[in-house]
Amino acid sequence: MVTIAIIGRPNVGKSTLFNRLVGRKLALVDDRPGVTRDRREGEARLLDLDFRVIDTAGLEEAGADTLEGRMRAQTELAIQDADLSLFVVDAKAGVTPQDETFGDLLRRRGKPVILVANKSEARGSDTGFYDAFSLGLGQPCAISAEHGEGMGDLRDAIVEVLGIEAFEDPDAADADPEAEIEFDEDGEPIERYDATKPLNIAIVGRPNAGKSTLVNRFLGEDRLLTGPEAGITRDSISVEWEWRGRRVKMFDTAGMRRRARVQEKLEKLSVADALRAIRFAEVVVIVFDVTIPFEKQDLTLVDLIAREGRAPVLAFNKWDLVEDRQAVLADLREKTERLLPQVRGVKAVTVAGATGEGLDRLMKAITETHETWNRRVSTAKLNQWLERMVSHHPPPAVSGRRVNIKYMTQIKTRPPTFILHTSRPEAVGTAYTRYLVNGLREQFGLAGIPIRMTMRKSDNPYAHKAKKF
Repeated sequence: MVTIAIIGRPNVGKSTLFNRLVGRKLALVDDRPGVTRDRREGEARLLDLDFRVIDTAGLEEAGADTLEGRMRAQTELAIQDADLSLFVVDAKAGVTPQDETFGDLLRRRGKPVILVANKSEARGSDTGFYDAFSLGLGQPCAISAEHGEGMGDLRDAIVEVLGIEAFEDPDAADADPEAEIEFDEDGEPIERYDATKPLNIAIVGRPNAGKSTLVNRFLGEDRLLTGPEAGITRDSISVEWEWRGRRVKMFDTAGMRRRARVQEKLEKLSVADALRAIRFAEVVVIVFDVTIPFEKQDLTLVDLIAREGRAPVLAFNKWDLVEDRQAVLADLREKTERLLPQVRGVKAVTVAGATGEGLDRLMKAITETHETWNRRVSTAKLNQWLERMVSHHPPPAVSGRRVNIKYMTQIKTRPPTFILHTSRPEAVGTAYTRYLVNGLREQFGLAGIPIRMTMRKSDNPYAHKAKKF
């Protein structure tokens, strides 16, 4: 697939153009310059063209060891990887010395470039549009990313540079034949877990827990910005690679602090973006800083993920800094069991993003948790188990009246969700529900994932008939 990078100095509208091309507000947009820091990728569509687009940080002149210098290095990598660069300038503000500097850089690279004059709908933008010719990158394409003007001209300019054949798919994907359906001994269809399907994973945690370092170690390259500064990541950045032949899409998210500490508008947008990534993920890896684990915010994040119904995995990062590993490991196990009862049996792995230690164990825990999250229990086995549970410990009578539990069904997976049919749903207390949920975990191997159970009143077949005297 064709890859196109959007580049330019800060605050020229690169992220607005990115959102326009992908058709969703994926990238954070704000009036202040320098909001985007990492490379963000997305599947874009421009009229009849489908391609991959990369939103980059604003090009700035800075030392290599500074945050701005590391951001520029990421942008230069995007230019190198892309088939085409859209060099965006602000037609309203006109060409600046910074634009000229980076225009020279692009010419020296010798890769295809289209000059894009954004904000061309503004009054007085004609002067800036004609000034853009001085950059020596050909005729600028006038657009308004915010209002969607000039998109047809941009499409034509892209086709003129790359050719329409670059966007044609040479391989027509044949539809896979339907797999033969298998049935268990009770005559119910067996749903086999498909270990070839792509995995969607979100990485979350407090600021400076080492999330981006961990993702970079998975990729084997410095794909995401890292450093000693807390809160470098702002957008939820997705990256893709293969693990043992299986495609993995991983979202690195902004560090989430306690709500009371989140004051700035930009940080609120970053947190909202991270929450969106959690809702779209399947497995969520909560990264703990092992030197200060189980802070209140860590526990809040695990509880949020359980309530959202995602499959959680705990990663205790910075394990390379721990000296007495046996004692720390015993303490982590005790606290995990005591402080996180809502995800009893959750898989927890010690890792070191800086050295790569434990990454294979973490991916194994992720795939196993994902398989558990997709598990379905047959109705026959479920009710045989329910009969034994109720016989061993019947529900307590409420107001002198006995609660009659009739049967149970699983209505969905991801996470496993069950409906318990009973004569008095309101009388089944939380303690008895917890007893049944814990029994499900032990009997059917559903440890470490959220389980949802709702009560439903069974219909009385004689309720509609009039009483006879």
